[in-house]
Formats: sequence, structure tokens, C-alpha cells
Amino acid sequence: MPAIKTNPNNMKKKILFLSTTVLFLVTIFTACKKETVASNDNTVEASIQSDDQARFSTEVEAVANDADAALETSANFSGRYEQVQTSIICDATLAYDTVSNPRKITITYNGTNCWGSRTRSGVIVLSMAQGVHWKDVGATLTVNYQDLKITRVSDDKSITINGTQTFTNVSGGLLIYLPTLGTITHTITSSNMSVTFDDNTQRTWQVAKQRVFTYNSGVVITTSGTHTDGATTNIAEWGMNRFGHVFMSSTVQPLVIRQDCNFRLVSGEVKHTTPFVTATATFGLDASGNPTSCPGTGHYYFKVIWTGLNGNSLTVIMPY
Repeated sequence: MPAIKTNPNNMKKKILFLSTTVLFLVTIFTACKKETVASNDNTVEASIQSDDQARFSTEVEAVANDADAALETSANFSGRYEQVQTSIICDATLAYDTVSNPRKITITYNGTNCWGSRTRSGVIVLSMAQGVHWKDVGATLTVNYQDLKITRVSDDKSITINGTQTFTNVSGGLLIYLPTLGTITHTITSSNMSVTFDDNTQRTWQVAKQRVFTYNSGVVITTSGTHTDGATTNIAEWGMNRFGHVFMSSTVQPLVIRQDCNFRLVSGEVKHTTPFVTATATFGLDASGNPTSCPGTGHYYFKVIWTGLNGNSLTVIMPY
């Protein structure tokens, strides 16, 4: 694998891919359980909600990666000295407006199936005030979703996202300089994300998450929720599901991806909570359900525990 210091563009492309992989694995544990729990309506609801939330969260992460790439390859927006090629998103075209205030980058997704598992159509508009550069400490970016439709190839089911988010470069700095900087922290927040599901139900969801990039024998990305509700902390997304019930999705343990493990998800625990069922997935395990080391090859495993109101639970261990 090329060293990041000698190939920053390659690092960016890998970062674009890996975060999409992180929360897609949460979708896997949900989908694998649907047939097993079909006899329990509450658990079916939890299963569908977990799937909905995981897809939404995955796509928010993917847009964040696209935004990072679009910003960092533009000298005007990033504050770096050199301009880099802009054909950096496989299923989208980019248009830069550096004259208006705020300046804007328009990302138009064209429906190309370059990822294999899903297609995207719609528009994302990134807005940044004149005089601000993404490398600045505390730099903020407004991200407007305009009918971003994501269709899953396997079953042709889709979600459509509208609304506005705020991305903040809390620490300052650019990812291409991560080996020198040591750590970079970004946050994503929103209170008005509209999600339309394949059954035409529509809900408004909130987002509060933090992504910390560090360098330890390669890139390490740690993602966690930042919202608190009562005794529940580290909530990343929350709102009302398609069934009209409240839900929360929290990172019990941050999700960690390491470059020196071949950009694999090596640890983390995610919990989906509804009024009826709780589903928890723990990642980075061996086939016996114990924490494993970092080979970067072969299977890692995750353990899923479903718990209902009556205290009954179901546990499975599966590879990813």
C-alpha cells in the first residue's frame, strides 16, 4: 500500500470509501436478522428501523467524505497552495462558484452504479462564506441536500434525503497533512433532515456526530455520536421512525477504522433503541465473540444482541 505521505490523493480516495463501509456493516447485521425475527412485530419494527437508520447514517458519512474531497482539492475553498484535479467522485460532477458570497460547490449525482451496492441521484450544495478556508480552526460549511435519492441495488429500495447540515472543522487542518498534524476533528449536526422511505412515509431526523482522524501507523478514523438525552449519551441520530415511534441510535463504543488493518472496521459498538426493542452490535471480534487483533485479512466478526420488553434476548455472531 502506498504511503500516505507520498500519495495524498490516494489517501483521500481510500477515506472516501472506508467511511461508507463502516455503517454499511450496521445494515448487514439488521438485514441478516429479518427472517429470524419475522414472527415478532416489535422486533420486525426494530429491524426495519435499524436498517433505515443505518442507510441514512451511511449516506450522511458518504456525503461528508465527498464534501471533504471537494473542499480539499480546491485551493480557493481549502486554503492550500495548489489546485488538484476535481474529477474525484465517481458518480457525480462538481461545479465551483468562487465569486458569490457564500461561495458554493454543487455536487450533482448522476445515478451511476460505480459502487456496486447502490446508486445516487440528486444534488448537494456546499456553501462557505467568503474569506473562510476549510483548513481554518472552526471553519463551518453548510450542506444542503436536494432530493438526494439512494437506491439499494439488491432490492431496489430507496431513501430520499432533504434538509440542511452544518459541518465544522473543529480542529482546523486538512486531511492531506494528517501525518504531520497528528489529529483532525470534524463534527456534523442537523435538526431538520427530512427522510422519505420507500413506502412514502416521511420523517424528520436529527444528527450529531463527531469524526476524529488520527495517524498511528496509518490513518485511524473514530466516529461517535455527541448528543445526550437523559441518561443516554453518544447519540448520533434520533427522531421518529416510519412506524411513528421515537428511536435513538448511539455509539456505545466509537467505531474505529485503521489503515494498518487494511482500512477495516476493527472495533466499536452501536445500539439502536425503540420503545419496544433494543439491538446492539459489537464489531472487531473473532469467531468466538472475543476481541481480535489486527491482521487486516480474512473475516472479522460482529455479535448482535436483540432484547425485547419482556427481557428475552437473541444473540448471533456473524462475519463481516
